Amino acid sequence: MKILVTGAKGFVGKNLCATLENIAQGKDRSISLPSVPEVYAYDLDTDPALLTRWCRDCDFVFHLAGVNRPKEQSEFMEGNYGFTSTLLNTLEQCGNRCPVMLSSSTQAALDNPYGRSKLAGEELLRAYGRRTGAKVLIYRFTNVFGKWCRPNYNSAVATFCHNIAHGLPITVNDPSVKMRLVYIDDVVSELIAALKGEEHRKEELCYVPVDHEILLGRIAELLYRFRASREDLSVPDTADPFTKKLYATYLSYLPEDSFSYPLTTHSDYRGSFTEILRSGNCGQFSVNISKPGITKGNHWHHTKNEKFLVVSGRGVIRFRKIDSQEILEYYVSGEKLEVVDIPTGYTHSIVNLGETDLVTFMWANECFDPNKPDTYFLEV
Repeated sequence: MKILVTGAKGFVGKNLCATLENIAQGKDRSISLPSVPEVYAYDLDTDPALLTRWCRDCDFVFHLAGVNRPKEQSEFMEGNYGFTSTLLNTLEQCGNRCPVMLSSSTQAALDNPYGRSKLAGEELLRAYGRRTGAKVLIYRFTNVFGKWCRPNYNSAVATFCHNIAHGLPITVNDPSVKMRLVYIDDVVSELIAALKGEEHRKEELCYVPVDHEILLGRIAELLYRFRASREDLSVPDTADPFTKKLYATYLSYLPEDSFSYPLTTHSDYRGSFTEILRSGNCGQFSVNISKPGITKGNHWHHTKNEKFLVVSGRGVIRFRKIDSQEILEYYVSGEKLEVVDIPTGYTHSIVNLGETDLVTFMWANECFDPNKPDTYFLEV
């Protein structure tokens, strides 16, 4: 299957081409196509002579090229109508009636230079479809967000992500404005569905079935929370689909020299304890290091429960029900990864039996609260 993608280096085009290449290379087996895709990536720096060859050979066209922030208003019509005309004329001259998808905009319904140019491109494609019998698919995208979208261009989300990640100010003129957003992965999923003839359509227009309506002020609030999470160790509520997508987008705008961030380590002669993450829904994640011969713990909990995973070293986890004298022992080591549950009502300890540090990954079902620690000293 030979696929022509115009605007291949743009935001949507880059994400679509990356997905098609993963499919072609067998790296993404979650998507099945009738045959292995071969991508013809066309952009501003592509030799124009290739357009005729690719229009002759292709089995599907994703027409994503367009102009939305030109220096002169006349460039709207030239980029959004003129090249569309060139593309369709070339296909017709080659006698190729393969399906053609057009990336339009909700602005096509508005009377402004950009909207008029997009509407003209739509009408041109509809006429082409009627004239040749080729299947045409028109998508009016609105506020697409995700990785690789250019900041300070035409996306508020991209600009907000970039500026907040880089410690720059943002401007929110009206936080009560409702924004309708679509995520780039959902857009690409819909385009792959269109490639398979399974597009979502309502009358003359196709659409992405998953979208999000959210206040502009809420977007800014979430992004500031993401930035603060490196200090308070909180994690976003990824059970919420929009929060999950926005967080993934935000991370893609981090400065390349700031991917890592320090943690606070509490150390003494016994070793150290370092908190990694805190989540209101999923508890607390930490790393505990015990020096050789050291015993840690010797306490129990009413409701707090934990999971221990030794990833390096050799030790023993001991338990005793608080009203019993019987001691249970679980020998653990980094050579055999296994999780040990720490039940409530059992005093417990972990002892380093080796000659190197004992490194334990620990999870607790709740974040530590110094005002209500639910931790009671009692030797095993």
